[in-house]
Amino acid sequence: MSKTVQRWRCDCAYDGTDYSGWQKQPNGKAVQDFINFGLREIFQHEVRTVGAGRTDAGVHAKGQVFHFEKNWSHGENSMLQAMRAHFPIGISPRKVSKVGPRFHAHLSARGKRYRYRANLGWAMPQDERFVLSMKNTILDGEKMQLAANILTGKHDYSAFSASHGKEDTESPVKHIWRFDLLSKGKSIDFVIEGGGFLYKMVRSMVGALLDVGTGKLSPSDIKCILESRKRTEVVVSAPAHGLCLDKVFYKRILG
Repeated sequence: MSKTVQRWRCDCAYDGTDYSGWQKQPNGKAVQDFINFGLREIFQHEVRTVGAGRTDAGVHAKGQVFHFEKNWSHGENSMLQAMRAHFPIGISPRKVSKVGPRFHAHLSARGKRYRYRANLGWAMPQDERFVLSMKNTILDGEKMQLAANILTGKHDYSAFSASHGKEDTESPVKHIWRFDLLSKGKSIDFVIEGGGFLYKMVRSMVGALLDVGTGKLSPSDIKCILESRKRTEVVVSAPAHGLCLDKVFYKRILG
């Protein structure tokens, strides 16, 4: 009779500036590559990790989730401390917990929250890696929120996705249930929640809204672009460093 292997869930954060995105890469410089290397150091052999989803190069995370399977004779806190000792600076495991075999970091997820941070001026030095500085820029917040409302709901978001080569088999129809602009002083946070996102979709939507804010586009332009279902050069993606994967939402797993 085969021995049951324990499945673990890890909630982690990372500064994506110096990494080639989340998913492991041939160059070995992705966040997942370094996590796998750290786990290999702990267990002295390869460990397969499964992430909730990918983030692009330069994108950060506060709430990325991954799972792996490995028996460990010590407790959850001991596992957390071992990870912290073997993961590099910039990748921080926040919580580790034992989960049942039905939990799957990717397949059990029901949605994600992304947050894009912008500053109307010069960001503080400690924030420059995480915030888009928009010097000498005035934005029309009301028009931007109107455009965000147009992008909220269940739509075909082909016009706000970038080509991902042979992997472009994913349905372009997604459900965005929240798209809010939160302003405080010179800071603006774009908060987007949805059941799924296409490649570079969040950055494309934020880039389009910024152009609405400066007057380059109008809310009606956003509606036309959305309904066209075709990507054009009019939509310019916002830079990666302002974007963060804030949270992954999960279905309740029974049993």
